[in-house]
Amino acid sequence: MINSAREAGKRCITAAFSVLYLVVYLLDLSIMSIVYLFLKACLIMDQRVNLKRWLLFLLFSLPFGFSFGEVRYVLPEEMQRGSVIGNVARDLGLKVTELDARRARVVAEGTSQLCELDTASGNLLISQRIDREELCAQAAVCILQYQLLFEDPLQAYSLVLDITDINDNSPVFAAGEINLDLVESTVLGRRFPLEGAHDPDLGTNSVREYKLSPNDHFTLEMTTQINGNAYPELVLKKTLDREAQAEHVLKINGIDGGSPFRSGTASIHIHVLDANDNVPVFSQRVYKASVPENSAVGTVIATLNATDLDEGVYGEITYSFSHLSDKMAGVIEMNPLSGEVKVTGLIDYEEASTHELDVQAKDGGGQASHCKLIIDVIDVNDNKPVIEIKSVSANVAEDSKPGTMVALINIYDLDTGSSGRVTCSISDNVPFKFLSEVKNYYMLVTDGILDRELQPEYNITVTATDAGSSSLSSVKVLTIVVNDVNDNRPTFTQSEFNANILENQPVGTFVMKVTAEDTDDGSNAKVLYQISKDTKSEVSSFLTINSETGELFTSRLFDYEQSVHFQIKVTARDGGDPALSTTCTINVFIEDQNDNTPVVLYPVQSTGFIAEDMVPVEAPKGYLVTKVVAVDADSGHNAWLSYRIIKATQPNMFTVGLHTGEIRTTRTFIEDDEPKQTVVVLVTDNGSESLSASATVSVIIGDGLPVLSELFELADESQDRDNLTLYLIIALSTVSSLFILLISGVFYFKLCRRGYVYRSTATSLPVFPTTYCPPSFTDLSRCGTLLKDDRYDSFLTTGSWRGDFRFGSSTDTDTLKKRSAAYQKNTLRRTSTDRASLKVRAGVPHPCYVVK
Repeated sequence: MINSAREAGKRCITAAFSVLYLVVYLLDLSIMSIVYLFLKACLIMDQRVNLKRWLLFLLFSLPFGFSFGEVRYVLPEEMQRGSVIGNVARDLGLKVTELDARRARVVAEGTSQLCELDTASGNLLISQRIDREELCAQAAVCILQYQLLFEDPLQAYSLVLDITDINDNSPVFAAGEINLDLVESTVLGRRFPLEGAHDPDLGTNSVREYKLSPNDHFTLEMTTQINGNAYPELVLKKTLDREAQAEHVLKINGIDGGSPFRSGTASIHIHVLDANDNVPVFSQRVYKASVPENSAVGTVIATLNATDLDEGVYGEITYSFSHLSDKMAGVIEMNPLSGEVKVTGLIDYEEASTHELDVQAKDGGGQASHCKLIIDVIDVNDNKPVIEIKSVSANVAEDSKPGTMVALINIYDLDTGSSGRVTCSISDNVPFKFLSEVKNYYMLVTDGILDRELQPEYNITVTATDAGSSSLSSVKVLTIVVNDVNDNRPTFTQSEFNANILENQPVGTFVMKVTAEDTDDGSNAKVLYQISKDTKSEVSSFLTINSETGELFTSRLFDYEQSVHFQIKVTARDGGDPALSTTCTINVFIEDQNDNTPVVLYPVQSTGFIAEDMVPVEAPKGYLVTKVVAVDADSGHNAWLSYRIIKATQPNMFTVGLHTGEIRTTRTFIEDDEPKQTVVVLVTDNGSESLSASATVSVIIGDGLPVLSELFELADESQDRDNLTLYLIIALSTVSSLFILLISGVFYFKLCRRGYVYRSTATSLPVFPTTYCPPSFTDLSRCGTLLKDDRYDSFLTTGSWRGDFRFGSSTDTDTLKKRSAAYQKNTLRRTSTDRASLKVRAGVPHPCYVVK
């Protein structure tokens, strides 16, 4: 009947659970995993949980499940390796194929890696033994934080593992044997505290009850301290008689509340002694003390005090710890006589913030009492912030959008309070910033446009600083390389090129080389060249191009006479995907070569027949007989033709125009002249290697033919033109010679400037060359213009040339006037030898002359 009720309860629980499970599914898929795993854990442990507890659990779980990008799983400890925790792909709404494609992995946050991801199925698996007591000790909640990281793009999801306790530990007494010394006069009802058993499990799995082996003298009762802890006490219910029984041996069992339960056993040895009437009494049932972490060895934490009203050996009290863990054994110690508790090792707040110790005071007669010592460790700022790079994309594409995650960084501080509050920053003037959506996790994301061509690499300094009174900081440098994308087109040095090709060059002749540069990197910067499809089809095959070097070569022979210019377009294409290209225009000009011989058009040259030209016998000198007409298919100077007679029946009878080809008479005809004259004219072009053709002209001297004045006048005009050309050449030569002389004179006067006499610019005095001065003048200024003569005094004037000198009454003015006229007013006037001095109207003595 009990089983039937139990089955009905299970069905009811399952029905209620299904309804709530459906609601949760509609709200958040991640909650499904929580409920499912919790149910599975409960079934494994065979825990009898009523409906009320299920509902409370579900309602409690809902707020924790609705967090963006977070999946929470509840699982029991000690699951086997390879056990499935949950399917993260399904719970996050991801495709299983994404896990492997994006290199998904699980990283731990400050803990060892206890789980792993199976990318083939999307299941989160147990990879190592999970022991809740080892991970979280006696903490009420044991949470493990992991991150599920994806790459391409970088993305993070929070994985929270809530480890539940199972009954995997048995209660253990610190001492397997408990010794008590009691006097036979101990009053009934006296209570003797015993050290409780320790069970690392929590809740119902911890110690729930104690049982004492059957006996006549003692019973066992539980006592609860003010801190909520319960421990057993041995109560005397029958008077002791040492003479009847001097020793009592009892067994005490500590039993936990697990299912199935576990237990631990210790022996109690009670020695009955003679009178020791008083038990040591502590001044406080619970002592509280605090000590800063990292305190120096020898620092006094607290001093405990107990008193015993007995005298002598029964009044002597010794202090000791009832149970001291291995970790605390080397950290603190107690003076057994004074009750002073001191620091003997390193006290670390991060290992344990509170220590609760049982202290025993025992007198010389074996009577003992107990108290609690609670030590609170005060946190100090002794830990630098920790910077852990959980995932980093060492390379980021330059076309990444702002907000692209580059690195996931876990930054935390083991200290608490303000010392555990961390602020982090990165280098200034970088296109990156920090975002945080999960506590202690920071995403380094792009905060601007990246351009590899401007900055190919960033060294980002991450600085984490706590808020302690003496703040501590940590620094880590991340190197981010900007990957190139094909965002720059190849660029030619110029948009249009000109090239010249000589005609008749062989196929494969080098024409020119075009070069394009691409500022991208790697394959994106590799440029290949080709003839553009925009080139006209009829000329696209004229040239070939080396696709790697951009060198152009001819692919056919070119004839200037058929084509003098064509245009071709070259495309430079990079190796990106998609490829970018640029086109330039090449203008190709065909240069002429002297490859065509002059062709005589008139007179017609045919085998066996030569046209005859008639000339009157009375034709005067210079009379136009005929004209040789020839053409050359070349151009430029290669087509300039010149004519000369290389053979004639009678020499010096005809002349031909050098550039016109006109054949004229050089004299009048006489009776002895042959009536039929043959003249061979050589027509030569002006090429570097000239080509020529000959024309045979047959001239008949006819009697009675009229003399045409037009042909003679043309000769005169030709002669006039020749004369005009001669005059122009002479005039040009003359002007050029005069110009050269002028330039030479200017240079000569510049170089010989000190060889001229000049007057001050202030007085605008004239200049006197030395050739204009008579030999009797003296030059004392080293100007070299006057000869030595001590009969004159020199003065310069400010007025006109006339009257530059003033003479006395005996001055020979006629002589001076003659000399003045002889030198055309360009020389100094000379005075009579009778005068000893000359005076000027106003002025300053010239530095070049002293005339005496």
